[in-house]
Order: sequence, then C-alpha cells, then structure tokens
Amino acid sequence: MTTVALDTGVGPLLRSWRQQRRISQLELALRADSSARHISFIETGRSRPSEEMILRLADQLDIPVRERNALLVVAGYAPRYAETALDDPAMGALRDGMEQLLQGYDPYPALVVDGTYTVVAANRGIAMLLEGVAEHLLAPPLNAMRLTLHPQGLAPRIRNLRAWRADLLAQMERQIALVRSAELRELYEEVAAYPMPEGTDGQDEPTGPPSALSFALPLVIEYRGRVLSLVSSIATFNTPMDVTVAELAIETFLPADQETASYLRSLAS
Repeated sequence: MTTVALDTGVGPLLRSWRQQRRISQLELALRADSSARHISFIETGRSRPSEEMILRLADQLDIPVRERNALLVVAGYAPRYAETALDDPAMGALRDGMEQLLQGYDPYPALVVDGTYTVVAANRGIAMLLEGVAEHLLAPPLNAMRLTLHPQGLAPRIRNLRAWRADLLAQMERQIALVRSAELRELYEEVAAYPMPEGTDGQDEPTGPPSALSFALPLVIEYRGRVLSLVSSIATFNTPMDVTVAELAIETFLPADQETASYLRSLAS
C-alpha cells in the first residue's frame, strides 16, 4: 500500500508528515525530546537522523507502521516491522482469537477487514445480511465497501443509504489521508462513483424512536421484510509490531433498538 518514492529523502518525507499533522518544528521537537534546530536540519537534509530518532518522530507524528518502514528504508536502515501473512503459522493464535471473538458475538454481525477493507473473517450475522447480494460481489476477495455501496450489494436494502454512504466515504477519506495508499484511493474513487440504486433517489432518512438514533448513526437495513437498526463499532490492535496486524480492524454491529436485538436473538435460538 505504501506509495513513497524511495528516491525522496527522509527529511522531506518527515516534513510532509509533520505538516499534514499541523505540528510546528518546535512542538515536534518538544514532544520528541529534541530541538527545533535539529528537526530543521533533518528536514532539510543537513543532518541524517538515527534509526531511533526516525522511530521517535514517527511515534509523535502517529505515522502508520507500514509508512515507518518506508521512512527507515529511505534513510538507509532496515525495516523494523515485519509483514506476516495472516495464514502464516506464526499468526495462529491471532487467527484463533479473532475467530472466537467473531463467533462469540453471534447472533450479532461482526467481521474483520484489512487496510483496504478486504474481508478476512466474518461470522454468521454478516452472512445473514449478505443474502441476495450479487454473486460477483461475493467472489473472493470480498470487499466490505463494495458489498455495502454497490447497487447490486446491500445498498438497495439500506433505508438510510445517503447518510450511511456519506459516513463510509468520509471514513475512507480519513484513512487515505493517514496511509497515503494508491490502492485505497482507487477503491474510494470506484465506490464513490457507484450510482444510487433505483428507488433511492428520493429516499427519506429514518425517523425511528430517539433511543435508536440519538447516540450514533445506525445502519438501517431491510432483511426478510423486517427493518433492522444496527450501530457499528470498530476496534484495532493496540501498539501493533507487525504491518499486517496494524492494518486489521474488527467491526461489530450492536442492535440500536430492542426490536432488532430480539429478532436477531430469535434467529439464533
């Protein structure tokens, strides 16, 4: 996913990240226990930062793990963080833990996606929502954004599609700004160009009870003649030391009202 040109100096790259985070050289120096003069020398190429300094600055600038590797390589150092395939035996404990979490969350929907929203694991609750989705969208690798926003995906059944679509696209924009991924940018341009499904042009936003809509934007979706209201929550791994792990996100959907909760529990009984 990294799009950094290796012939770009580490100084200009760090300056770009600093400016993107809207942090002054002085503020960054104070955070990193350095001096504004030293930061200036690094950014202009007058001083070659140590490996430790690059990682310290990257930490203060909240630079993603994959991009930290890129900075180290540009500066002439070896990558610090491994990128282990999820099906590698070394990831066995992680896979087992995620599987237990997803299955334990049944009957409510839950899934795991990577940095480009490719679905790497999901439970039966997600499979239930995907009923009626076009076959070509279900061919691996499944992509959560395509499944949700494609006119032959979930989009025609989402009652508040305009609001939910806007929220997903804004989420992708924030992610693109953080990781600078060409692949993610291409995905964004693809799904943002999807036409609204027939019959949704004049779609009204749901006006359900305040308890279902006041604390978070729900996903309001039709399923077998019923209207389900679900609130999404996203979790990531704390202090990841592997690129693959750093880019995983676990998304779970909580019932936003008692009717949805009761119905989903009845499906599991």
